[in-house]
Amino acid sequence: MSKHPLNHPAGPSRLVQHSLDEAILALRMQGADEAERIAAGVLKANRSNLLAAQILGRALVMQNRADEAVIPLERAARRSDDPAIELELAGALAAAGRTDAALDRLQRTTARRPPFVPAFLEYSNQLARSGRHDEAMTVLERGLEAAPGAVDLRVTLAFAYIKRNDRVSARTLLQRAVADAPQRPDILAALARVLAQDGEYSAAADLFRRALALQPDDAATRSSFGACLLEMGERDAGEASLRLAARGGPQMVGQTITALASASHGRFFLRPSDAVKFLHADKK
Repeated sequence: MSKHPLNHPAGPSRLVQHSLDEAILALRMQGADEAERIAAGVLKANRSNLLAAQILGRALVMQNRADEAVIPLERAARRSDDPAIELELAGALAAAGRTDAALDRLQRTTARRPPFVPAFLEYSNQLARSGRHDEAMTVLERGLEAAPGAVDLRVTLAFAYIKRNDRVSARTLLQRAVADAPQRPDILAALARVLAQDGEYSAAADLFRRALALQPDDAATRSSFGACLLEMGERDAGEASLRLAARGGPQMVGQTITALASASHGRFFLRPSDAVKFLHADKK
């Protein structure tokens, strides 16, 4: 299902807007049944309310009732020329197992002008899930041709190149993305990891620092930063960073132990329990 935000159309009545706000909040709080109830009530009074149709469709999908979700979304798509509705419908069709219909809908949505960037992302994602990776990358490339400033398209294509171990292409895309969105910590960290894989540890460390300055609680980035410092021979700083990363939750312990063991200036522990004890040595 698509993850694009739900936005109010222009000029809803205050009462309707309040109801839809409550429905959106219910969705965010995983209260899909409550969101369904509210949205269905709004649609009963006004079948042309596109936002209510979107909310109802998303609420039904969240309840594993994608077949039911398709019905109000198809009705809304017929009444509207809004690409966001098309995208929501494609997500519901895919969730209902109607992959071909979803892909056909997305193909038509990506042909719109002006381009609707989320449609390219969703189309590529659905193709990749179907194992059609070359086509997925082609969709992203077409999206960038239509919307050269779309940073998310550039980053998603870079990740596709990383999966193919084409770090040269990934680096080029990520460098452009960093230039366009220097305040995006996820992009800074992604480029840093590519540089680190290529042995450019000093440049990677600078990018990790910038990313952590923007998002200090990102345990995964802090772990990568620690590993990078270890490779640079900055053992104390690297281990300190890994200790901080290990506090990010149980899922981070394995990653930090691997970083300690695999770095050229790291540490190897015969027993995982010793590694865990080392990582939490200074925990208060």
